[in-house]
Amino acid sequence: MTDTSSNDTRAGGDPRPRQGETLGEMGGIVDLGMPVPGGAFDDHNPPDSALIGDCVHCGFCLPTCPTYALWGEEMDSPRGRIYLMKQGLEGEPMTDSMVEHWDACLGCMACVTACPSGVQYDTLIEQTRNQVERHHERSAGEKALRGLIFALFPHPKRLRLMRGPLRAMQATGLDRALRRTGLLERMSPQLAAMESLAPRLGRPEPLPPYIDAIGQRRAVVGLLTGCVQGAFFPGVNSATARVLRAEGMDVVVPQAQGCCGALSAHNGREEEAQDYARRLVDAFDVARVDYVVVNAAGCGSTMKEYAALLADDPAYAERARSFADKVRDVSEILDELGPVAPRHPLEMSVAYHDACHLSHAQGVRAQPRRLLEAIPGLELKEIAEAELCCGSAGIYNIINPEPARELGDRKAANIVATGAQVLVTANPGCLMQVTSAIERSGHPMGMAHTIEVLDASIQGAGAGVFAPTPAAR
Repeated sequence: MTDTSSNDTRAGGDPRPRQGETLGEMGGIVDLGMPVPGGAFDDHNPPDSALIGDCVHCGFCLPTCPTYALWGEEMDSPRGRIYLMKQGLEGEPMTDSMVEHWDACLGCMACVTACPSGVQYDTLIEQTRNQVERHHERSAGEKALRGLIFALFPHPKRLRLMRGPLRAMQATGLDRALRRTGLLERMSPQLAAMESLAPRLGRPEPLPPYIDAIGQRRAVVGLLTGCVQGAFFPGVNSATARVLRAEGMDVVVPQAQGCCGALSAHNGREEEAQDYARRLVDAFDVARVDYVVVNAAGCGSTMKEYAALLADDPAYAERARSFADKVRDVSEILDELGPVAPRHPLEMSVAYHDACHLSHAQGVRAQPRRLLEAIPGLELKEIAEAELCCGSAGIYNIINPEPARELGDRKAANIVATGAQVLVTANPGCLMQVTSAIERSGHPMGMAHTIEVLDASIQGAGAGVFAPTPAAR
């Protein structure tokens, strides 16, 4: 590797070119069969050299990349990160600076949408992160933080246990008092970010195992209740069940379901993600449903990739493929089957925010818009820089709170500029991130999941249910 440490603007010894410099043509990599010994990667699913060779260094990805938009640095762009993967395959050892750039990626997949060459960056970054988690020695602080996150967020029961203390803190104002002291921010910006993102909690809304359709049954669907969605946004699951039922679907809620493995898969914890996937396949196999419906974008994107995740498991490969074929985002299934339940007017304007793992990873963009536009009285407004991530990105806003906050504030400014009364999106992480940023902006507005808007219209609840609540932060 050429020594370009003098070019680094953020970390010592970093091999990135100066802003405006290019890396030259990426070029193909000779198919070596295995990575060069002593390099960054082992021979278990390293970054695919053929996929790396697809990158022609055209730069169409640059305007859509959140970290490139923030820093303007080549190695913090998709093509820069691919260049580092190429070096790792060709024998460069895994360095701290390499990992820094890969860690800085939000995994939003906006570059996949923008790329005219069809580069599968989503596959490449997950392959790379699996290697990083096997071979990179993180600091004690990083290990502790990641250990805490993965001991908590993929576990619905543990999250539900947190509800009581969290609601008590919110009810007494202790959370606001703690925030005003700045103590947690000084101790750990990451823990402070985790606390500040917590939504205002209402009462739990458990769902029964089986919910009958209203009218003629059109399909039997299984509902993923999720981890964060189930614990912190139970109203979204309830609204999902009501809408599916109103649209003629029997809803099965497997009680044995757990985490889908999305957070683990997106952060290099391959074996853990596979374990979660196997358990979820088992839970829904017993349910015998026509479709598996998901209302969290990150979960849906991973579940649709179970065939690849479990491809090397002879006991689950075919079952995973069959399962993935049934997975639908809730907006997909509703758009696919078409409406039968009457819509009542909602006289309000909404700005629709594309969750990255719905729009870029799953390609679901038109369906939620069609559903919203079909509601009488509702005005749909588009957001500038819609392709840029809000900064949530799974656990990114906890691991990297400063850039996540910058991206959140940028997204909030674009949302406020629409003049809309309500912000609508389709992912719990986005709801938490954008709510926090909107509150910082000083321009309160209502917040809702897409399915909650549809539910309000079908139920005839009126637009008043989406009035903004007083900021509590």
